[in-house]
Amino acid sequence: MTVIAIDGTFASGKGTLGKGLAAHYGFPYLDTGKLYRATAKRVLDAGGDVTSSVDGTLAAKAITADDLSDPILKSGPIGAAASKVSVHPDVRTALFDFQREFAANPKTSGGILDGRDIGTVICPDADVKLYVTASPEERAKRRHAELTGYGEVLTVEDVLAQLIERDTRDSTRATAPLKPAVDAHMIDTTGLGIAEVLAVAISICDAVLTR
Repeated sequence: MTVIAIDGTFASGKGTLGKGLAAHYGFPYLDTGKLYRATAKRVLDAGGDVTSSVDGTLAAKAITADDLSDPILKSGPIGAAASKVSVHPDVRTALFDFQREFAANPKTSGGILDGRDIGTVICPDADVKLYVTASPEERAKRRHAELTGYGEVLTVEDVLAQLIERDTRDSTRATAPLKPAVDAHMIDTTGLGIAEVLAVAISICDAVLTR
């Protein structure tokens, strides 16, 4: 069983990297951020409050794999709501087992998970830990292109402000704050293309896994 944990800042490219590594190694992939997005969507659909731990926890306990395929989870409003619902310790506890069971699935030879606390909380014993980031300006441009592609209307400056707010919330929350694991390999994707980032990550993974 091989587990690769990918953590990093919002819109840094960790999801694209996770999918690329999954294809390269033939491992299943889980975007754990979708768990929080799906939780937030359930809360909003029920007319609840994403700042309520009770509402968030009830929604988190009801999450199934089918919830993760809804394309609306990539939208800006759902992303913002997910950042708010993810600060609740009880929500994170409710989703912990889902992530651990994915990583330890005996039917697979390994798994790749990306998120904010994979290498520090969910899979602290992962075989390889990567921490992906990029400059705020570059991440804002990437996210802006993604959101406008979905038809949302906003400026790069709007996205940058939201991104900085989210970075602050993610890194300062009391439970499972965003931070690199002490043994994580850092990858800065600023100015790099998808193929370049994937090549860097594969070289790191290969070096670690063949030790």
